[in-house]
Amino acid sequence: MKAGIHPQYNDTRVHCACGSVFMTRSTNKNDVSVEICSNCHPFFTGKHKLMDTAGRVERFRRKYAKPGEAKPVTKQ
Repeated sequence: MKAGIHPQYNDTRVHCACGSVFMTRSTNKNDVSVEICSNCHPFFTGKHKLMDTAGRVERFRRKYAKPGEAKPVTKQ
């Protein structure tokens, strides 16, 4: 590595809108403010909801349903 050409790598505090604060390292000298982090992102928290737009999810499920899945027959 050449000396004197690389930026300073500083400790940086990250503030999330959810209230979470954590430390990381960055070339940024100031604190960083973010809207979403791993503590509040739906993918990481497991609260991800599948949005159904115009019935597309239901149409997909009907199209790719297994053929062996039939409704149980009830005797009268």
